[in-house]
Amino acid sequence: MHVVVCVKQIPDPAAPAALKPDTRTLDRSGKLILDDSDSYGVEMALQLAGNVEGSEVILVSMAPGGETSGLRTALAMGASKAILVSDDALAGSDALSTAKVLAAAIRRAEPDLVIAATESTDGYTGTVPVQIAELLDMPSVTFAKRVTTDGSTVTVERQTEAGYDDVESPMPVVVTVTAGVVEPRYPSFKGIMAAKTKPVDVLSLADLGLDPAQVGGAGARQEMVDVADAESRGAGEIVVDDGDGAQRIVAFLEQLKVI
Repeated sequence: MHVVVCVKQIPDPAAPAALKPDTRTLDRSGKLILDDSDSYGVEMALQLAGNVEGSEVILVSMAPGGETSGLRTALAMGASKAILVSDDALAGSDALSTAKVLAAAIRRAEPDLVIAATESTDGYTGTVPVQIAELLDMPSVTFAKRVTTDGSTVTVERQTEAGYDDVESPMPVVVTVTAGVVEPRYPSFKGIMAAKTKPVDVLSLADLGLDPAQVGGAGARQEMVDVADAESRGAGEIVVDDGDGAQRIVAFLEQLKVI
């Protein structure tokens, strides 16, 4: 069973975010790390693959400058190999362009199961996984809080506002997992050393047969036109209850059209 995990490499959230002045997009030129939300997908894939003999976990990522730091972390966790798409023409990609690129790379891995986080922590569109499923003509099951497979069928407990739904799907299928679906393992020293020699196949748009005019900034369907600092939070109004506190609160809420 080939389990593919979509892995996003992002700027360290602990460092101040920087924007490119010309495009107002996030500067990704420095060292990138594994998106914390994707560590759950990697762990889920490793556990599922471990239950089916002959399985392997393949990472797929898209990042500038041939950056592999985040991928090496996931490889150290136990993934077998990785596919990285890196091309200068991908700068400024929107969600759909990203999905087209990842889908093309995933197709090369001939997956039985594709796992992704529900959304990235630097973009939060939450649309890329289902777009990948559509492009690959696969069913998709989202917000999985529990996943099992027998090698031909995937069974998912899909989280909802009221509880969860039991969903069953034939493979291949795209599944997005929530944080907490499993507890990600920490890479061991042995795993970190082994990750240095695991194969990372670096591909360009030409390798994938994609037209640069249809992806990246050239093919983006949205543009960041302005960025402004959030307004400072003003001081709140203190209500001293002299017997009419409840009425004053109601009047305030009516003024805000809350009630």
